[in-house]
Amino acid sequence: MQADIQDKSRQLRVAARALSRAGLVHAFGHCSIRIDESSFIVSPAKPLGNIRAGEAGVIVPIDGGLPEGVLGEVRLHQAIYRKREDVKAICRITPRQVELLSLIRRTPQVRNGLSVFFDPCPPFWNDPRLLREDLAAARLAEQLGSARAIVMRANGAVVVGVDLAEAVAMSWLLEEAARVELGLMQISRDGEDALLTSDEIKARLETSGHVGRRIWEFLTSSDEEAVSMR
Repeated sequence: MQADIQDKSRQLRVAARALSRAGLVHAFGHCSIRIDESSFIVSPAKPLGNIRAGEAGVIVPIDGGLPEGVLGEVRLHQAIYRKREDVKAICRITPRQVELLSLIRRTPQVRNGLSVFFDPCPPFWNDPRLLREDLAAARLAEQLGSARAIVMRANGAVVVGVDLAEAVAMSWLLEEAARVELGLMQISRDGEDALLTSDEIKARLETSGHVGRRIWEFLTSSDEEAVSMR
């Protein structure tokens, strides 16, 4: 058990620094990885890019109060882990393009092969306030539903995955999808023409195996504690 926790802690540190290097978080943001059905490890309450090799995260119960020193928004992680047994990792991110798009109450739609994972589009949380109450966190988890991400108005996004590699990869893909959406808005008045069809989305999903691992390797290869997620 201890070896497993140490391995997960290392993965979490690598993920935290990868999110920072990719510009998906700045001074704020956090990520976590599930340990078992009753607990998870969350990143330290500090800028993710400042987390040092060997630095420990904090073990948090899925049910119950937050340990001392843990950020209030970690309630989001608790609520999502309770709601979604399939979720094994969560990234709370603040990507620039996603946040900009959220100011006009939009989330990226399926425009290219890299956005098909969010078909038809990520749900939208229309409240810019920080979620530091259990009830609000539970409501967000409910609105997330079975989606891979939820965009929060003027407040970044929450992204989930079946493992940490997928959660990090989907965070990167969400920002890429928002970049495409904003770029299209600059050159076209009729964005509906650029939507992929349901058949095109299905075909792309059927041939998109190992995308999470590929992006994980891309984002983490230079890290001092780099770990393969194959």
